Amino acid sequence: MLPIDPQAAVDRLLDFQRNVRSLLIASRTSHGLHDVNRSTSADTIYQIDTLVEPLLEDFCREWAKTTPLVLVAEGIEDGEGGEGMKVFPEGTSQDDALIRLIVDPIDGTRGIMYDKRSAWALAGVAPNEGPSTSLRDIEVSVMTELPVSKMGQADVLWAIKGRGAHGLRVALANFDAVELPLRPSAATSIDHGFASVSNFFPGTKVLASELMEHIVRQLVGPADVTKAAVFDDQYISTGGQFYELIVGHDRFNADLRPLFYALQNQPEGLCCHPYDCAGLLIAEEAGVILTDGSGNPLDGPLDVTTGISWIGYANRALRQSIEPAIQDFFRGSERRR
Repeated sequence: MLPIDPQAAVDRLLDFQRNVRSLLIASRTSHGLHDVNRSTSADTIYQIDTLVEPLLEDFCREWAKTTPLVLVAEGIEDGEGGEGMKVFPEGTSQDDALIRLIVDPIDGTRGIMYDKRSAWALAGVAPNEGPSTSLRDIEVSVMTELPVSKMGQADVLWAIKGRGAHGLRVALANFDAVELPLRPSAATSIDHGFASVSNFFPGTKVLASELMEHIVRQLVGPADVTKAAVFDDQYISTGGQFYELIVGHDRFNADLRPLFYALQNQPEGLCCHPYDCAGLLIAEEAGVILTDGSGNPLDGPLDVTTGISWIGYANRALRQSIEPAIQDFFRGSERRR
């Protein structure tokens, strides 16, 4: 059980993510935000990412005055925890921390740095169970939309374990907010709906496309190229993909890059990591079903390097129809190796 007031944690994280959003809005006219700053074992760090790093560390220092914590975030370094982990107050042991905080301040960097599509600030809080603490231990989760310049509104979502998911749509001009309905799709098929297998970057595109074609053949039938019966949306943000399932826009999403690398006998390349899944609790509290590539409940260690394969279904009926097709594809691919 979380050793702090969960609602107070939600409020604190909402405030932090509001500051991230304001900082990015104020920095829109800055030049070189898409320049590469450095590379880590987790991902590439762009200049836009470096804008929020001091904000995150200051936030953790302030929270640690009352709540010792272990921060897990891309680009963070600490002598004790190594890359991706830092203990606050600085100089203390992670054994003394009450909570573990996993954060992705900008999930969807590549879209927002070109002002193409919203990114998301993600955060999850779990009681500190040491290195074995996992995504399943998260009891508070918050995600805030980081909007492109033409937007006048942005969404905010949060959840406390066992209390459901909640959302607001916020007017950026005056911060007035209205309730945001969180209703995953009730559709029982993918016909005339959005359903996607992540196909972001070269390296796994062929297998991702083959899997999507296999799913459609199994569920819809041979493709009729004169019609568009299933729609694809490559949102380069795990938080964004979760959001599309949460609010009912998408019926099915999957990111299976680690499995695709393995099928090709390749070293694991760029893929989803646990900090990208910090919004998992919100999705599940809203009713989205999230599994790993084998159909087990989605989980992973709170770190910045573990490759995560995940599948999201808007409802149980969709899972029952799509999951066997996915498993059949991988069985067939294994036989062909």
